Amino acid sequence: MEKFRHNFEIVSQIEDFIESPITTENTKKWKTGLVKWTTVVLHMALAWSCLYLVLHGEVLFGGGLFQLLVLLVCAEVGGELCKLVMLPPLLGMLLAGILLKTCGFFQFYGVYPDLIVISRSLALSVILIKAGLGLNPAVLKRLKFTVLRLAVVPCVCEAFAAAIAAKYFNQIPWIWAFLIGFILCPISPAVVIPSLLSLKEKGYGEDKGIATLVIAAASIDDILSISIFGVIMSSIFRPESSLTMSILQGPLELIGGLAGGCVWGLICGYLGIYDAEWDQTSLLGLGGFIAVVGSHEFGFSGAGPLAAITSAFVANYVWTKHGTVSVEKNKVAENFGKLWTIVQPALFGLIGPEVDFSVIDVSLLGQSAAIFLLSLVIRMATCVLCLLKIGLQWKEMLFVSIAWIPKATIQAALAPQPLDHFRGDPDHPDLRIAKLLFATAVLAILVSAPIGSIAISLTGPKLLNKPNKPNKLIVNEAENNDNHDS
Repeated sequence: MEKFRHNFEIVSQIEDFIESPITTENTKKWKTGLVKWTTVVLHMALAWSCLYLVLHGEVLFGGGLFQLLVLLVCAEVGGELCKLVMLPPLLGMLLAGILLKTCGFFQFYGVYPDLIVISRSLALSVILIKAGLGLNPAVLKRLKFTVLRLAVVPCVCEAFAAAIAAKYFNQIPWIWAFLIGFILCPISPAVVIPSLLSLKEKGYGEDKGIATLVIAAASIDDILSISIFGVIMSSIFRPESSLTMSILQGPLELIGGLAGGCVWGLICGYLGIYDAEWDQTSLLGLGGFIAVVGSHEFGFSGAGPLAAITSAFVANYVWTKHGTVSVEKNKVAENFGKLWTIVQPALFGLIGPEVDFSVIDVSLLGQSAAIFLLSLVIRMATCVLCLLKIGLQWKEMLFVSIAWIPKATIQAALAPQPLDHFRGDPDHPDLRIAKLLFATAVLAILVSAPIGSIAISLTGPKLLNKPNKPNKLIVNEAENNDNHDS
């Protein structure tokens, strides 16, 4: 009888545990997750069915669009797995693309290269617009000279450091050494911006405008490095082309991106004054997408991203000024945040397959690591020097230099170009240098993108303040120092 009573008590305890509020809450979470993923799978099945009715074999196993679909699904799954272990989702998405390309499954690039560019540009335009909507006009105005210093000085110093290292470690011509330097120095807005916006939305660094400072400088940093890379490429492979036009391309991209972005931003701003939320979202989104894709199409690839950020910033300024949106609740920014969760796998998943291990000379990896690490140390040091005397604490300056680490998008797009010129000439004496450049760029992507993203996410809450209200004293001090520097 005593044994029966003991067993009955155990059963009762199990029933109480099953019916406890904690378990009920867990059950709700599981049900919510199950419904979410069932909906996602159902949408994908319906979309695939529609594509099959139109394109037939292309969406069957082995078809180009089927490969793209599998890549996007794997990238999404990789991102979710990284979330479970408290890592940035982009790491899983990037690794999914690399693994599918390495194992030989994903061969989509040679079939539909234009669709790849468009897919990636769509995702990039969404995060650039989201970044523009998050810029703080007051901070940007006060820290304008700091933005310019931060955009130019670390970029140029890193390029020169990499060039000197490449020259003396490998005994290569100076012109090739600087080509390696300027492929290494641009940071990746696709990696940096989402990480910074995540911290910004939680309030970290908002008292000093850290996110605004870094995001604004990132666009100029990329334009400068891409332009100089283009000039050097022209000098090496197209000496008969106009050197003057190559040199002027950088300033033209900067002016064109700013001017075009301001014009489109004013148009979107005044057309959206009457609180037409979806009109505001669609006009900004379509304009940003056209700017990114169009600038790439016409050979001014740096102007498009800058125009996308600028147009979003200007439009948001107009809407805020007229009371259409508020700083606390910006529905347009929320819409682009939702869009970003959808298109994010396309951006990072499609960067991964561009990392082609088959053309990497393993014997060059040691030299590549030395070049990359030396240039990265120089960038971080000069970044801190650029931030002196603007009212930042040492830990905040350290965070900005950490935020300046990630590289991915531009290196993946530009690094294969020198190799492409030698595909028909395997005995060319400069082929080894082109392989060194590619190996260095790939190493920079694999090391800096995941480590930089993780470092931003982990160090942000520790190194940045999270006050209830912005510290106006610090911002005014920064303004006075900027005006003094000017």
